[in-house]
Amino acid sequence: MGSTTGAAARTAEHTVPLRAPAGRAYGLIADVSRWPLLFAPCVWAEELDSDAAGGQRIRLWAVVGHEVRSWTSARTLDPDALWIDFRQETPAPPLTAMSGYWRFGDRRLTLGHRWETGEADPEQAERIAAALDANSTVETAAVRTWAERAVPPRELMFTVEDRVRIAGPVEQVYDFLYRADLWPQRVPHVAGLDLETAPAGPLTAGAEVQTLDMVTAAPDGSRHTTQSVRLCFAGRRIVYKQTSPPRGLLAHSGEWLLAPAPGAPGETVVIARHHGAVDPAAVAEVFGAGTDLPAARQRAGAALGGNSLRTLERARLLVEAGQGTVSPT
Repeated sequence: MGSTTGAAARTAEHTVPLRAPAGRAYGLIADVSRWPLLFAPCVWAEELDSDAAGGQRIRLWAVVGHEVRSWTSARTLDPDALWIDFRQETPAPPLTAMSGYWRFGDRRLTLGHRWETGEADPEQAERIAAALDANSTVETAAVRTWAERAVPPRELMFTVEDRVRIAGPVEQVYDFLYRADLWPQRVPHVAGLDLETAPAGPLTAGAEVQTLDMVTAAPDGSRHTTQSVRLCFAGRRIVYKQTSPPRGLLAHSGEWLLAPAPGAPGETVVIARHHGAVDPAAVAEVFGAGTDLPAARQRAGAALGGNSLRTLERARLLVEAGQGTVSPT
């Protein structure tokens, strides 16, 4: 790593060796939808818009310190030269500017940053520099690890999706999903759950932030504990990242999307979507000796989808019986 310091601006560059095709590493950073699976601090990432010239805008939610923060970045991508430039549109104070670049070359990858802190005091500026250094080290290491795996990332990652129709209004269905603290009484496979909620605000782009510790009972009687961070968006959407994924998975994120059912006033369509990555070192142990990766992906997706479908079936029963809405606590 190298860095320079000015009165209100700094630059830093992190370079690591890369024993993998540069194009594979570039692809991991180009597709932001994969970032919750790649980077431990990233809760959610999505593309807002793009153009034919390689311009793109993205929004990220990530754990910064002990809190979730969100920001938007403008990016320029060049798949031929294998570089990506980025700039935060509205940096969070005390930052007044943040930009940088990814470079994917022969046998190495580089992440560079330039940032300004305005009138920030020296101690605060040093804390920002230290945090950026730590995050950049983690990010370059993660890209290197994923790119250098013997198995290409596309053979480990999977997405599964189910749609369920419920004869009840969106607000009641959302309330059922939002009130995860009640799931141990409402959802049979949830054996225990601790929930904390932080209010929505500008720094989270309007999302309430929930942290969950959940104990799940499997059909064979075994139990496992997972930790998750959820982003709850005003009655229409909940996205989440499991910070401690189930056995057999390297990572797992997902979302609940709710909308009024077309042509059926008062009814709701719910999409339950899961994104996961199988741990190749645990395939035999978790999915059975002789299981290949396609079968492991299928079984992992079926297990995740099965849990969400059971949750939605309970939502259907309670909402359609008029018991799905509870008073806020």
